[in-house]
Amino acid sequence: MIHAPRALRIPALGADTRAWEYGAEAGETLILVHGFRGDHHGLEGIAMRIAALRPELRIIVPDLPGFGESAAILGRTHDLELYGEWLRAFSSAVAPDGFDVLGHSFGSLVVACAIAGGLTPRRLLLINPISSPALSGPQAALTRLAIGYYRAADLLPERAARALLGNAAIVRVMSEVMAKTGDRELRAWIHDQHARYFSTFAHPTTLLEAFRASVSHTVPEFSDAFAMPTLIIAGERDDITPLVRQLELHRRVPGSELRIVPGSGHLVHYEAVNDAAAYAVDFIAPLSVASASASIPASASGEERA
Repeated sequence: MIHAPRALRIPALGADTRAWEYGAEAGETLILVHGFRGDHHGLEGIAMRIAALRPELRIIVPDLPGFGESAAILGRTHDLELYGEWLRAFSSAVAPDGFDVLGHSFGSLVVACAIAGGLTPRRLLLINPISSPALSGPQAALTRLAIGYYRAADLLPERAARALLGNAAIVRVMSEVMAKTGDRELRAWIHDQHARYFSTFAHPTTLLEAFRASVSHTVPEFSDAFAMPTLIIAGERDDITPLVRQLELHRRVPGSELRIVPGSGHLVHYEAVNDAAAYAVDFIAPLSVASASASIPASASGEERA
């Protein structure tokens, strides 16, 4: 039986971070860090599936500062260094005795920067890590358009900036580009998730600062600090970071494991929730083949989202 998550309010760097706790209330802890423009809902599916497989685990999914229900950190630029500092403070508060950490997309940058700055998780899990410069991938042209879009918003008054940044048609285009699944029901659900949660940011300035951070860094910049066991989960059709770059990151991190999700793109956390959860659980504490195959279908489906 999966229980509803428990809401937490954790002070970190002078502001409250809202977080949700799944599974056990104590014990071995796994912290999940979501991607750009999202909030904890993006990783809720993975958190719930891991909790179902390993109910003794304590899984915590925060909203990044300035996103979802977490307050922005006043007087600070929301750059990657700030987010890395925040993760160190947050992790120390919620799991002072040690933890594993998982980052998806922009969350992989936050985690990587935090580790380079002294964060010491027992194990590191990266889903769709940002492993290549934003302007070098197959969607480089769209990235340039996105840069122009955010720069335009930066020139507008707050109300107009919010209207532009939260424009439903633009959010839908972003969602259509990233989604790779051919399942119409799943695709519609992904678009609904983006419509609901892609624009829950504290202030346009916070969003713009985080966007600059997301396109100005890559995980390999920090990977020399990855001394802990590392798992990389990559979508075969990821347009943000091509698979060849994930292979390069895998080779760069000694002893790392690489799992490739066939047919999925940058939205592994939506399109292949069960695969990602299975890989994560197996990496944290291996399951028997029988247990894994009995508990986890090969891929996510519309019925499993209910």
